[in-house]
Amino acid sequence: MVARPALRRVAIPSSLRTSTTHLESRISRSSFSTTLQSRNNQSSKPNHSVPEYAIPDPARPTHFGFETVTEAEKRERVAGVFTSVAESYDRMNDLMSFGWHRVWKDHFVSSLNPGFTPLAAPGSSPFAPQHILDIAGGTGDIAFRMLHTAHVLNGNPDVRVTISDINPAMLSVGKQRSGSLPASQQAALSFLEANAEDLTQTKPLGANQVGYSPANGVPDESVDLYTVAFGIRNFSNIPAALREAYRVLKPGGVFACLEFSKADKYPLFNTIYKQWSFSGIPLIGQLVAGDRDSYQYLVESIEKFPSQEDFRDMIVDAGFVVGGKGYEDLTGGVAAIHKGMKPRRK
Repeated sequence: MVARPALRRVAIPSSLRTSTTHLESRISRSSFSTTLQSRNNQSSKPNHSVPEYAIPDPARPTHFGFETVTEAEKRERVAGVFTSVAESYDRMNDLMSFGWHRVWKDHFVSSLNPGFTPLAAPGSSPFAPQHILDIAGGTGDIAFRMLHTAHVLNGNPDVRVTISDINPAMLSVGKQRSGSLPASQQAALSFLEANAEDLTQTKPLGANQVGYSPANGVPDESVDLYTVAFGIRNFSNIPAALREAYRVLKPGGVFACLEFSKADKYPLFNTIYKQWSFSGIPLIGQLVAGDRDSYQYLVESIEKFPSQEDFRDMIVDAGFVVGGKGYEDLTGGVAAIHKGMKPRRK
């Protein structure tokens, strides 16, 4: 990836710049919440380079769909949504994308081509071992595709994938589904309950967990590829999660995100799509799943997510470099792929 000659900084919403005076006393001590204590444990000196808006604060205002809530409340309510839809997650995405999410996921994984590293260091094999961390990947849709591409298509059995999700119900669905994978792929797969905003605190699911434990979490510079698909818009503090992605990635490692986005470049198409989203999807959610509220939130969460350009700037603000315009529109911008690379050391 080539760095853009001029990297723009994101215009951070004022709600994210809320004063964090006395933040230490207000931060939640929940097992999977980022805490000031966990950050300071990494170094004897505080990290003044992290802006206040990128330090999770349970009391800071954010949004849950069109509602204004605190970060702590959003985390709890999002957990409720995904616990509710865990068993029907694929059906949910089918309704929200007319089934196109399957095509988008295939393209996303193909564009990353796991198991093959053409820009490997001189003298090293392009089929070197890789560790992929799939965030908010509970049901395994992306992870299973990654393993198939790496092990079968690229013939590289030294690729392992860790599925991380804050929601144990989603992880349970993925764990159950993984039973249909070949034994070699099951052996290369692990599951981790963790908050993407603080990967220093984790809870392994099962025994085969590549050394993770609640004590050590995901180590610095231990991941080659960090992926998140249709999950980041649900995070309580996206800037914090982006900085955690930067921390755990090795120099030269890639952050890759697939997310619903904006189709504003095609006004007529966008009008039709939004009409369907706000009127059809919640109604079908009610009829098919008996859960209108969860589907209403998911539609609203798409509307509240930053534009392609703004999200790209958030990625750059976290320290990544991007190539070209920094994103790829899918189906007219209904979804988009964003990628950023952690710079290699000189």
